[in-house]
Amino acid sequence: MAVKLKRGQALGTLSLTPLIDVVFLLLIFFLVATRFAQEDRELDVVLPSASEARPLTVQPRELFVNIDHQGNFFIDGKTLNGDEVEAVLRQAVANNPVNQSVIIRADKRVQLDYAVLVMNLCNKVGILDYKLTIDGETR
Repeated sequence: MAVKLKRGQALGTLSLTPLIDVVFLLLIFFLVATRFAQEDRELDVVLPSASEARPLTVQPRELFVNIDHQGNFFIDGKTLNGDEVEAVLRQAVANNPVNQSVIIRADKRVQLDYAVLVMNLCNKVGILDYKLTIDGETR
């Protein structure tokens, strides 16, 4: 006696709705994650240029400190004062004590005192790897 299989019935019970839901959730996750990664580099800061600047070849674990033309400090999109910047730097050292790096992005119209303040805070909390950006590149 031969067994008869109905091919249409097996494919008819397979629902693609959960698969489509998962694909849309993954798409939303990657769109949001990409947005947060770009947020630190999108602050409108005019950087000075340098002829000897070289691009980064490896993406280090770094913390961006942005300084606008009025001397306001920004970390992760939040406006902070000097004491709050120090607290964030201390927390960064606690989270990553060996190879924490700080990238200081200061507007070229701001006084050098603000960038020096951040460098001094880095030294105070124990971060020796800090850089001042010039025209989008670190040096």
